[in-house]
Amino acid sequence: MEFTGSSYDGEYYNGRMEGKGEYTFPTGTKYIGEMKDGVFHGKGVLYFPNGSKYEGTWEEGLSKQGSYTFADGLRYQEKNWDFCVGNDRQFYSERCNGLKPAGESQLTDLDPSRVIPEGCYDCRDGFYNPKTRVISNYKYNFLRNADDEEHEWIVRTCRKSWDEVVGHRREKQN
Repeated sequence: MEFTGSSYDGEYYNGRMEGKGEYTFPTGTKYIGEMKDGVFHGKGVLYFPNGSKYEGTWEEGLSKQGSYTFADGLRYQEKNWDFCVGNDRQFYSERCNGLKPAGESQLTDLDPSRVIPEGCYDCRDGFYNPKTRVISNYKYNFLRNADDEEHEWIVRTCRKSWDEVVGHRREKQN
């Protein structure tokens, strides 16, 4: 494990991870639950660095059944999912707490929204600077370099800081 950057704190049997334990991946994702013969086996929860989690039942390292909960508390439903479909553009927090009054916009599910550094994009796990192609976390620590595919996706879909004029601009009167 020391070669992969992972760690394990828990019970062992015959030198293998077995029983209850906590396995931490190098990404910060953590599994807390039952192990058998060195793999996830039984009930356990995967906790992701962004605050989301997956609770499941595992057999020989494979999830057989489970449920995913987003960081904001929204539980994913495989059937009858009515969130973010069609013309529904509400954030989950708006569904839970109601819409703001007319004239008060909610830009993200996080309210108030994060302030984005000039020229950057908010890509959910941090800020992306398209000039340097670097993604930094919200404490401005390096996370990764974006490849071409991620760069295109961020520029196309993520919220950008207001460093350019948008909307109607009134012409000066002489």
